[in-house]
Amino acid sequence: MAPLFNWLLQVSAITRFGLMSLPRRKGAVAATILGVAGVVAVLVGVLSIAAGFRRVLAMSGSPDVAIVLRSGADSEMVSGLTRQETRVISDAPGIARSARGSLASAELWVILDLPKRSTGTDANVPMRGVERNGLEVRPGVRVVEGRMFELGKNEVIVGRGAASSFQGLEVGKMIKVAHGQWLITGIFTANGGVSESEIWTDAHVLQEAYRRGDTFQSVYARLNSPGDFQTFKDALTSNPRLSVKVERQSDFYAGQSETMTRLITTLGVLIASLMAIGAVFGALNTMYGAVAARTREIATLRALGFGSAAILVSLMMESLALALAGGVVGAVVARLAFNNLQASTMNFQSFSQVVFAFKVTPDLLVRGVLWSAIIGLCGGIFPALRACRLPIATALREL
Repeated sequence: MAPLFNWLLQVSAITRFGLMSLPRRKGAVAATILGVAGVVAVLVGVLSIAAGFRRVLAMSGSPDVAIVLRSGADSEMVSGLTRQETRVISDAPGIARSARGSLASAELWVILDLPKRSTGTDANVPMRGVERNGLEVRPGVRVVEGRMFELGKNEVIVGRGAASSFQGLEVGKMIKVAHGQWLITGIFTANGGVSESEIWTDAHVLQEAYRRGDTFQSVYARLNSPGDFQTFKDALTSNPRLSVKVERQSDFYAGQSETMTRLITTLGVLIASLMAIGAVFGALNTMYGAVAARTREIATLRALGFGSAAILVSLMMESLALALAGGVVGAVVARLAFNNLQASTMNFQSFSQVVFAFKVTPDLLVRGVLWSAIIGLCGGIFPALRACRLPIATALREL
């Protein structure tokens, strides 16, 4: 134990002296900290986009709600169901029922071009036609301003996210749908889910406006319980009159988020990696400067009996401390600048806009700080090895 304790004392002493010398190298130290902070802030900021996008879709799903699409369809946009098929689906076992019948809603889905508030450029905003039971299928949906649209009329309600992100979606205003003007009667929320990026209306009125006949694209059904899903699915997939795929709503939206989150995560890591290379060179420059300035000091310590391993570890710890300081700064900046920042982006599964908020989670902050630690270790290893390998006699002669 004594040799280990002595070695730890050596590491502590050398590290303390090294940290005390940092004020003499303010420029290089500040450049290193800011470089690492920039890497962490960018990494966390970009990954918070993926986290926010994934969160808004995850919040949209419920395990006791099922969605039925045409077999082979990976989104509502490319699906199609007849009225007769939707009736068969509504009568399937496992669906919850109320006084008005099955809690199922045959729905239609179209896209409107509306200008963004931030840029004024047009974007694809999803518009959904729902049936009378559409809100009962989704109990989290609430009209928080104005009123619900009336069935059979050219009226719509707008999700809160869409209303805040796109122009002209205030209660009482008119929007162009197909060849007519439709009244906005209310604003609704959906527990922060993807429905808040949509505009809702009566499915049958929307059918007439877009000349869709008596066809739909999906059926949303509330089940008696999550355990009834397999019974419901088996009844539909084994029915010879149907050619459909059945998913839990939670699984459907989780799948919808995969493409976008994978793309954002890949780009974020790529950008941060390129920046990290620059930060590593900054750390190398700082630590080589520190070693050069302390060459005689290090040689003297070695002559006095301080081990090479203790010097190596202490210099690595100095580099790690600088990088971690930068990591903490970057994490704080990312938290303050990006968390809950609202934006909208394209969902490549449906080619429509999804409004979401950036989410800087504790996991992302930890990941950013870990990146800073790796940068510090990479930036400190080579200067530390140089300090340990330099001959004592040569180092003592250096001015």
